[in-house]
Amino acid sequence: MTDSTTPSLTDALANADLLFDRPSIDAMITRMGGEIDAALGGERALFLTVMNGALMFAGQLALAIRTDLEFDYVHATRYRGATTGHDLHWLREPIVPMSGRTVLLVDDILDEGHTLKAVRDDCLRRGARRVLIASLCTKRHDRLVEGIASDFNGIELPDRYVFGYGMDYHEQGRNLPGIYALRES
Repeated sequence: MTDSTTPSLTDALANADLLFDRPSIDAMITRMGGEIDAALGGERALFLTVMNGALMFAGQLALAIRTDLEFDYVHATRYRGATTGHDLHWLREPIVPMSGRTVLLVDDILDEGHTLKAVRDDCLRRGARRVLIASLCTKRHDRLVEGIASDFNGIELPDRYVFGYGMDYHEQGRNLPGIYALRES
């Protein structure tokens, strides 16, 4: 929900660059699906989507993976509509048993990695044999939390505010078919 204090998506788009369009994202996701199939080697993994950001990416990625999967999701956030993160807040924990299984943890972006690390560590605490991370994007910077990385990454992004294709601009624009970055002031 937006109000008069919420920045305008229209204004953001006017001050943003389109970094990746839908065809290039589609091709990247197809490539990632093949890489994940090879890594799973036929093993039925638990496909665990981090909501809300990964929704668009996860649906398309799941269709690009030929190996049978079981599905669940988690909803954990540090942002809650803001542009900077704070303490991790769990809105929904996964319910499918993980003991002895491979979990494919799917998220929209690996930025600093706090959320993904917390979710990955939770999966391991629940008994996952291994957790593979698939991220649509990874930002290029030196603020990444130690001990976290994507096993499968689609796109490297500049260290700018990005939105679209699941990533939000003040809870707006998640359904844009491309990935945009605000121009630096």
